[in-house]
Amino acid sequence: MIEDVVRTLGFLCLGSRLRRIGERLQADTQQIIHEAELGIQAGQYPFLAAIDRAGPLTIGELAQSVGITQPGATRTIGQLLELGFVDMQPAPDDQRRRLVSLTDKGQELVDYSKATIWPRVAAAVADLCGDLDGPILEQLAAIEDGLAAMPLKRRRTAAAPRVLSDAEEEEGR
Repeated sequence: MIEDVVRTLGFLCLGSRLRRIGERLQADTQQIIHEAELGIQAGQYPFLAAIDRAGPLTIGELAQSVGITQPGATRTIGQLLELGFVDMQPAPDDQRRRLVSLTDKGQELVDYSKATIWPRVAAAVADLCGDLDGPILEQLAAIEDGLAAMPLKRRRTAAAPRVLSDAEEEEGR
């Protein structure tokens, strides 16, 4: 059997490992959605949930709420528009802003999903994480908050080589 390099390299590959876990969770969630014949992608659900929770939102607000780029949000909302789950209309107070809202079809999907799909997925993930030591959701939130406060490129550890200033290099330190 070939070594799982991503797992073995620990913190060096944490991002790759989290992405791999996320992709696996989304693929497994997609299977549940497919079995229910809902015609939606797992990655589209957070957008519907954001609109359901906050009401009509702009693309920028949706991107911020879901934590992705605006072009990614635009692409996903375009797909949801084509599926008939959302509608986009000018904001009543500013015709330049366009608000995305749930259609009746979208609200029915959200209501059905909140009653059946989302609890099933949440229970399955809770079961998966049940024997883990420590509050994983709090730990993930702390990682996200830490990255927002200071990205990796600005962090320095004892193991990292010290970068000399130009003056220190000239002095031969």
